[in-house]
Amino acid sequence: MPTASPRILLLTPPLTQLNTPYPATAYIKGFLGGRGYQVTQADMGLQLVLRLFSEAGLRRVFQAIEAGNFDLSDNATRMLRLQNRYLATIAPVIRFLQNKDLTLAPRICHGRFLPEASRFDNVADLETAFGTMGLTDQARHLATLYLEDLADLIKETVGPHFGFSRYAEKLALSATSFEPLHQELTAAPNLLDTMLLEELEPLLARVQPDMVGFTVPFPGNLYGALRLAKHIKQISPATVTVMGGGYPNTELREIKEPRFFDYIDYLTLDDGEGPWLRLLEYLAGQQQQKERHAERSEASRLPSLILSSNDASEMLRCALHDVQPDRSKLQRTFLRDETGEIQYINHPFPDVPHAEVGTPDYSDLPLTEYLSVLEVLNPMHRLWSDGRWNKLTVAHGCYWKRCSFCDVTLDYISRYETAPSTLLVDRIEQIINQTGQTGFHFVDEAAPPLALRDLAVELLKRRVPITWWGNIRFEKTFSPDLCRLLAASGCIAISGGLEVASDRLLALMEKGVTIAQVARVTDGFTQAGIMVHAYLMYGFPTETAQETVDSLEVVRQLFAAGVVQSGYWHRFSMTAHSPVGKNPAKYQVAAIGPEPAGFAWNDLWHDDPLGTDHEAFGPGLAKSLYNYLHGVALDEPLARWFDFKTPRTTTPRHLIQQALQAPDKPDFARQNQRLFWLGNAPEIRIEPGKKVPRAVLTCYEQAEDFEVKTTEAAGCWLHQLLTQLSQDFDTKLLLRDAAASFPKSEGSFESFLQTPAWTLLREKGLLLL
Repeated sequence: MPTASPRILLLTPPLTQLNTPYPATAYIKGFLGGRGYQVTQADMGLQLVLRLFSEAGLRRVFQAIEAGNFDLSDNATRMLRLQNRYLATIAPVIRFLQNKDLTLAPRICHGRFLPEASRFDNVADLETAFGTMGLTDQARHLATLYLEDLADLIKETVGPHFGFSRYAEKLALSATSFEPLHQELTAAPNLLDTMLLEELEPLLARVQPDMVGFTVPFPGNLYGALRLAKHIKQISPATVTVMGGGYPNTELREIKEPRFFDYIDYLTLDDGEGPWLRLLEYLAGQQQQKERHAERSEASRLPSLILSSNDASEMLRCALHDVQPDRSKLQRTFLRDETGEIQYINHPFPDVPHAEVGTPDYSDLPLTEYLSVLEVLNPMHRLWSDGRWNKLTVAHGCYWKRCSFCDVTLDYISRYETAPSTLLVDRIEQIINQTGQTGFHFVDEAAPPLALRDLAVELLKRRVPITWWGNIRFEKTFSPDLCRLLAASGCIAISGGLEVASDRLLALMEKGVTIAQVARVTDGFTQAGIMVHAYLMYGFPTETAQETVDSLEVVRQLFAAGVVQSGYWHRFSMTAHSPVGKNPAKYQVAAIGPEPAGFAWNDLWHDDPLGTDHEAFGPGLAKSLYNYLHGVALDEPLARWFDFKTPRTTTPRHLIQQALQAPDKPDFARQNQRLFWLGNAPEIRIEPGKKVPRAVLTCYEQAEDFEVKTTEAAGCWLHQLLTQLSQDFDTKLLLRDAAASFPKSEGSFESFLQTPAWTLLREKGLLLL
């Protein structure tokens, strides 16, 4: 009999995000499901949070604290005294954050409903932050602080590794040795571990998986994954455990630690589709071999006298020609062999093309149970934590892949592939039909502008209304017209790496952008109504104190000009897979550790003899940005943000304004660009004029109607042009094509491009792409 298809369980261990599923399991489920495999997925982080933050869960927490011998802080003692209020309010707060009872907002804001601990000490001026209309947002922020207070209490007492976004992160962060994790995993489960395993057991009983796959995107997911895997091995040793994800892809590429494979049978690198297919084929071969051995063993116990000569011959043939599963055909997979040695097997199969990975499948995730939290008032970070976003990639990898601080040598960045816009919109429609949600976060390293253009056109053509945001490079291809097209297709925000706002350092980083270019691109997005978030970096090799201060001045000017609305400063980290990490001497720094110890290997310590004391600048940079986000102190001297002497900025005071005032290329110089009309087909009427008839085009649009007045011949030409553009999305009509059909009686086409009629249409939505 043929071997049955294995039952596969895919798990996201605690914790990624509370507001939306991490997409890795949905991607693999969609891919494997499309090939006939039986796949179930679960978000163990969400399940743990919902078990913990319930009346029953908190009661267990408070009882464990009272029964334990904890040296409590004043804050924890206060919370323990208020435990009845926490027990009374936790269920309503969770329902509110799940958007199931929004009428609770007024009580949270004004009713002294929530018990308050240390997270409320520095609460922002909510009227300033949210305005008078943002009652639900205010309540969401306060409810999030309430949960973070409880998280602080748990971390101080019964769950020292707990954290909403960095669960047990310290155990795995730069963990060159496996020993700290091993010690924690061999210790008795704490209360949170016990709750996590209580969520696992009924899931295992229901699914009865043959294979369990863990995605570990971040260091904070590793401990939970291994704790779950250990329990699975204890109760079902035959169940195969597999791990992949962003953390192994960057940190575990040189793993030599045999104890890790007490928990995980197979560790896969990079995209999971290919390795999973090869692994499933290999395991199916193993299973078939076991079944053949079992059949022969059963046959060998029969009395020999009832075996025919044919039976005996068949048994002998099977014994002589038994096909062994071919382990060498695995792809990008670590395992521990029979001798206890770690093997890495990577048969050179081609990767599954991006166009063939399938549509993410969210079908068995409890989408209504996720929490919309509002941790910080940074508007871009709010998108990360508030609302349900379907995650999708426009392209695989990065089309630029040259930034010297980035892991450009790894597959998830280095292998760039696109998919047709028609296929992407097919996937979008499938996900909407499955989830009922139209919000999308495109999780590309840097979404390519031309692919976004084609996607936007296809969305508009098929009238698929979505709301989306994603990450880009601030490159000049993002013209103001392209920004308007993206906004029309549903784009509400973009994030991009400005990094160090210094042209010298941007060149050293090989960012491929300049400050002036960033200013113009961010202005185009802002004018289109799209929020702009800038990733900022300090501490890049050879960066001086002067350059750090000058970078801050550029950031100040960007906020003052209103072209950047959100940002975040990151401290530079040298990684083993980046150009800086692979060739530190080129960047005039020295790698000084840590020494490899058989486990994780990615973050590198380094010495920067030419740079400044980068650590000292961190608090001041963060403080300045927080104020700039709220429009505060934009005209104050930069020195006010630091408690030590800093140099005066040498950045010209009007650098950004001058960049924004640079003239755009005139339309007549853009003959090879495509015309695209965001509006509807206009109506035309011919009116008598003082000397000759004139044409009036009336355009009926969402917010307002407007009229375009021109000569009769030009008006008829425009009417035909706009009607064609509003109905035909497939024909790419270039400006030069339009010029060829322009009435010769109207004079030069170049002159017409400067008339009020053309200018008005360009303002209202006639784009050149």
